[in-house]
Amino acid sequence: MKLTRRMTFAAFAGMLALATAMPANAADLIAIITPSHDNPFFKAEAVGAEAKAKELGYEALVLVHDDDANKQSELIDTAIGRGAKAIILDNAGADATVAAVQKAKDAGVPAFLIDREINATGVAVAQIVSNNYQGAQLGAQEFVKLMGEKGNFVELVGKESDTNAGIRSKGYHDVIGDYPDLKMVAQQSANWSQTEAYSKMESILQANPDIKGVISGNDTMAMGAYAALATAGRKDVIVVGFDGSNDVRDSITSGGIKATVLQPAFAQAQMAVVQADDYIKNKKSPAQEKQLMDCVLVNGDNAKKLETFALTN
Repeated sequence: MKLTRRMTFAAFAGMLALATAMPANAADLIAIITPSHDNPFFKAEAVGAEAKAKELGYEALVLVHDDDANKQSELIDTAIGRGAKAIILDNAGADATVAAVQKAKDAGVPAFLIDREINATGVAVAQIVSNNYQGAQLGAQEFVKLMGEKGNFVELVGKESDTNAGIRSKGYHDVIGDYPDLKMVAQQSANWSQTEAYSKMESILQANPDIKGVISGNDTMAMGAYAALATAGRKDVIVVGFDGSNDVRDSITSGGIKATVLQPAFAQAQMAVVQADDYIKNKKSPAQEKQLMDCVLVNGDNAKKLETFALTN
C-alpha cells in the first residue's frame, strides 16, 4: 500500500526533540519486536527504540521474531500477557502480521510499526517506514552512473513476503529500464541473508562470468555478494546496496562496495516510541497512520559521515 505522508531527517529530529522526558509509571512496559539482530539494521532499530523507551521512563522488552510469523504471534501474546502499554514492531510479513496486530489491538495494546508496512489500515496506530521506492531510485541512478549506462548486471532481491523487497526492485527497474544497454542476466532472492547471497553470487558468477555489476535489495546481501566476488578475484564488479550499514560504509571507504541508500533505522524506531508515548499518556494518535521518510544516497563522498544508520555533521 502506498504511504502518503513524507518526512525528512530534519522533521524527524524536530519531532524527537519535542518528546518530553516525563517519567512513565514504574510498571509501564513497551515491547520492541524486530527480526534477527544478526542484521545490523534490525539491531539498530531495537537499540534506538529501547534507548528512547528508557529515556521516557518505560521498561523495555526486546524480542526477536526471526521473520517467523508464528513466532511473531507468540511474542505478541507475550507482550499482551506482560501488560505492555504498546508494541513497537518491525513485522514478519505484510499479510501474515495483520491478524497478530489486530489481536493486540483487541487486547488494548496499540502497535506502532516501523520499516515494513502491513496490508491493512486502521489496525496499527502508526506505520512509519522509509520511502523505499524513492530510495531505490536514488540507488539505481548511482548504479547506472557507475556502470557507464551499459553492461550485464545481476539483481539480488530480498525476502519475497516482505513488501519492501518488491518496492525496491520496482524502484530499481523503473530507472534502469530506461537504459537499453544495461542487461539483467540474473535475478534471485537471497532472503536478506549475507550467507545466502554469497552462495547465490558464486553460482551466478559461474554462469555469467562477464557481469559488470550487482544491485542488491539490502546491504547484508550486498556484503555477501561482494565477498563472493572478492574470493573469485572479481573486485572489478560494481556492487550497490541499500540500508546504510556501518559494514557497507567501511567497504565504501576502503574501495569495495560503491554505494548504498541510507534509511534511518535508529531515528525511525525512536520516532515510533515517541508516538507510542504520546498515545499512552494523552490518547493522541499521529495525524496520519502511514508516515513516509525519504532516504539518502551514500557513496564515497559522504560515507565517512555515516554512523549507525544516520549521517553525522
